[in-house]
Amino acid sequence: MMRNFIRFAALAGLVGLGACKNELVVQNATQPDKARVLSSPKDVESTMASYYLRWHTAMYGSTTNVWGMMAVQSFEDYSSLSNNCMGQRVGIPRAPNDNSVGNGCGAEQLRVYQIENEVQRVASSLLAQATSQGFTLGSQAQDLRLQAFGQFLRGLSLGYLALVYDSSAIVTPDQGAEDPGDLKGYQDVMAASLDALKKAEDLAATPATGGGGFPLPASWIPSSTTMTATEFIKLCHSYAARFRADVARTPAERAAVDWNAVIADAQAGITADHDNITNTTSGPFDAWVAQFYSFGTWHQMTPFIIGMADTSGSYASWIAQPLAARGSDGAFFMITPDLRFPQGATRAAQQADFAITSCTAASTACKRYFVNRPAGGDATGGNTWGLSNYDHVRFYSWVTSGDGSSQNGKFPFFTKAELDMLQAEGDIRTGKFAEAAALINKTRTKNGLPAITAFDATSPVPGGDRGCVPKVPVGPSFNTLACGNMMEAMKYEKRMEEAYTNFGSWFLDGRGWGDLPQDTGTEWPVPYQDLLARGAKAGYSLGGGLNPASAAKGTYGW
Repeated sequence: MMRNFIRFAALAGLVGLGACKNELVVQNATQPDKARVLSSPKDVESTMASYYLRWHTAMYGSTTNVWGMMAVQSFEDYSSLSNNCMGQRVGIPRAPNDNSVGNGCGAEQLRVYQIENEVQRVASSLLAQATSQGFTLGSQAQDLRLQAFGQFLRGLSLGYLALVYDSSAIVTPDQGAEDPGDLKGYQDVMAASLDALKKAEDLAATPATGGGGFPLPASWIPSSTTMTATEFIKLCHSYAARFRADVARTPAERAAVDWNAVIADAQAGITADHDNITNTTSGPFDAWVAQFYSFGTWHQMTPFIIGMADTSGSYASWIAQPLAARGSDGAFFMITPDLRFPQGATRAAQQADFAITSCTAASTACKRYFVNRPAGGDATGGNTWGLSNYDHVRFYSWVTSGDGSSQNGKFPFFTKAELDMLQAEGDIRTGKFAEAAALINKTRTKNGLPAITAFDATSPVPGGDRGCVPKVPVGPSFNTLACGNMMEAMKYEKRMEEAYTNFGSWFLDGRGWGDLPQDTGTEWPVPYQDLLARGAKAGYSLGGGLNPASAAKGTYGW
């Protein structure tokens, strides 16, 4: 039986560093030769430098994690395949996030927890060494750069633990390697994440003497952006803005977020998309986006969210039917002025529109984010409400060609549009409607939608009852539509611009907005593997209407 599961994984990470981009192979987890591996300050630095790629693998390096479940539960994706537990989570009514010992989703539910705990523990151990008496890399600037990066890793890893799980241990630099730490609730874990990110910002901003300071070496965070101290601080603020908002599990928690802090972080954040230069050999990777583009089996766009862009009446007819009847008369077809979707009044015209604006060549961005697929590729089976004519293709060139070969090259893991919408949401919630509209209009008008000109919380977006985008289901029966208000316009823009760019984005927003279907699990429990290592006799499950971690019937009545 395992003892102190996460500690073993972390220490194995120090011993088996050469395999850090793949699953860990534990050679002697109980007695790792840490002194040999970290025999010099340079060893400490090189080990710390490798751990951004390790952090990255938790969410993006494999499909063996919870993103597939998140995607089908939030309508970012539709698939009835049993792979990676999508089929187990896609159904309505919702099943719970099963955490019984030996459950079939155990590997997926473990991965983020295991790797992120490893990252925070290794980073904390290295920080303890880097701040010990007599340690130096040769200059104050280089020492502070290392410490800033270590706190950044702690902030990222703790942040994602707080986003996904109901609780986790919080590891600090002054904590012994043998101490597993007590489990703390997600709000405490997030507070520790934000504290670490603030420390990273402060260390990066500290004037220092000597060479070897910022910018970070390109291999630490592979990106087209040179990671100067200024850019590094912007990235810290950007993640802080995301974390502050997305940690909320309910509309009440989302409303209670410190939105002034979100606005401040967003304004101090990235000023252009933050990319990673992906590499299928050395990392970082993006396994899920590549897999989502397996059209017809792993992916298509269910109408629940994309239908809000329709101006033909198809979505109104679709939403008026009982759930089981939706799509029973054929896959969903829509017409919209939103230029992120294929244009044309017929399916043939929309298919030709994509052919005209093809994006199959290397480094060619798709003009459309979505495509009306060739009719021969239509999927059958599963729930008819999942079927549509549409697939997401914004990153098609990256998946098929990339910068020279498939899945190599720049990929936006944090978009400026996401940060703009975080600020816009904060502006709406604090009554600054004109400021919010200006941010929302940046992507609306670029994509053919009329600018918002009514600066309040209730006015419908322009376009009239038939021509407005987005249209949303409204009560009491939620089988009719109305033009969305400014908040709904912000949510729509955030979904369109964020789709498939980062881990679980629609799910994390949807639970805080109250937009998930009733009884969807809003978080995952501590994996049973760690519970057993801590001496628990069994796991516990969340969601499915069995406990408070189940979404209530929400905004759209789903």
